[in-house]
Amino acid sequence: MLYDKSLEKDNCGFGLIAHIEGEPSHKVVRTAIHALARMQHRGAILADGKTGDGCGLLLQKPDRFFRIVAEERGWRLAKNYAVGMIFLNKDPELAAASRHIVEEELQQETLSIVGWRDVPTNEGVLGEIALSSLPRIEQIFVNAPAGWRPRDMERRLFIARRRIEKRLQNDKDFYVCSLSNLVNIYKGLCMPADLPRFYLDLADLRLESAICLFHQRFSTNTVPRWPLAQPFRYLAHNGEINTITGNRQWARARTYKFQTPLIPDLQSAAPFVNETGSDSSSLDNMLELLLAGGMDIIRAMRLLVPPAWQNNPDMDQDLRAFFDFNSMHMEPWDGPAGIVMSDGRFAACNLDRNGLRPARYVITKDKLITCASEVGIWDYQPDEVVEKGRVGPGELMVIDTRGGRILHSAETDDDLKSRHPYKAWMEKNVRRLVPFEELPDEEVGSRELDDDLLASYQKQFNYSAEELDSVIRVLGENGQEAVGSMGDDTPFAVLSSQPRIIYDYFRQQFAQVTKPAYRPAA
Repeated sequence: MLYDKSLEKDNCGFGLIAHIEGEPSHKVVRTAIHALARMQHRGAILADGKTGDGCGLLLQKPDRFFRIVAEERGWRLAKNYAVGMIFLNKDPELAAASRHIVEEELQQETLSIVGWRDVPTNEGVLGEIALSSLPRIEQIFVNAPAGWRPRDMERRLFIARRRIEKRLQNDKDFYVCSLSNLVNIYKGLCMPADLPRFYLDLADLRLESAICLFHQRFSTNTVPRWPLAQPFRYLAHNGEINTITGNRQWARARTYKFQTPLIPDLQSAAPFVNETGSDSSSLDNMLELLLAGGMDIIRAMRLLVPPAWQNNPDMDQDLRAFFDFNSMHMEPWDGPAGIVMSDGRFAACNLDRNGLRPARYVITKDKLITCASEVGIWDYQPDEVVEKGRVGPGELMVIDTRGGRILHSAETDDDLKSRHPYKAWMEKNVRRLVPFEELPDEEVGSRELDDDLLASYQKQFNYSAEELDSVIRVLGENGQEAVGSMGDDTPFAVLSSQPRIIYDYFRQQFAQVTKPAYRPAA
């Protein structure tokens, strides 16, 4: 049998659930776990039948739970404290060395080490493949000095973590899932339904949160590993960042430009974006950097993943100036991509301008909002629904749990465009070249060639009949590139026995998905 629908797979599943008014409860966590379990079809399963590509949850820091855990151990947590979720080497000596380095770097930031906790796990639910690469999983509790604000601590944790990662870069099992006083992460290479069976904390009724991101991974470009399971430190991502090579190179090139008085020693954390992990992890790195520098998560995502604004004649001119200003400083991280993110206060869902990764939301009477890659991921009665909708291409939906409100793209954009006089800045400081088509005829050079000479030049530069008819002719007639498939069964130019045009030696890199989902906008 060539086709069996039971073997059909799809791209990653992702979503978020939040209490709009920020009331933490175990119901939010439990609902996220149930939603994740219903997304099992969104991920792949390895040969042992129990190892997945990776799944996980990002929680608003469960303060009550962590204080109970600390009290049971006789620890005293400060008003401002952080918890780190860390993967350590299974080798006891290497793990001890890693702990020492972690403590050393945190203490250098005048942070106090409260203690280490072995995270309760049940290894029996793991498949053989996941078990063979299972790291040692521990949490570290850290107190901030009196008078520090949460964001101050978050910035120093960021710098400390980057120094730790540099010192331990040769230990491939070491990984910091999260080190934050705002959020906490539980993730791994288990099946979604087994996540609360593996991490026993998630089954504890005392663990409460007002925000929970969830993600089921379908590995596209990388081999599944424990650190590559999502969510990452601030976001979970469905799709591919097809511009990732350019994004990483520009991040490296701009390294010296990243400066802020909030972090005088920021350059000690460089390089800021990893070039060996997944594309999603690189996007998370850049978001984390912008947040550390003082940018809020709404502003940061509008910078990284903008809508299609260039050719929209109806766009408000102040808003156009805002996105134009952004484009001078950062190129888009283009998908197709659907992204959910949270910094502990805001929870948000963002679609890139392609809009090929659907995100639909449901708001119920109990003030819960669920936004995910599909509907039906948790049970609710029709009469409980207050509102249903979807996040469109290039749109950003934000839940402000402190303000108790939901912000759609129009509201966030109205706020962002009015923060600074972007239009005046652009008019004063940007000098634009006159478009070619607007130049006077006398300023446009032209040269007429007879047929024989033109044919000679075409042969000299190896233009084929296909390129003349399918590419150049269409450009001349329509003023835009021809639409065609990505397939090309010709030999690579560098390996071809025939002379090839110089442009054939350059290819666009893209992420090819086994079966990308496509759903109509309606």
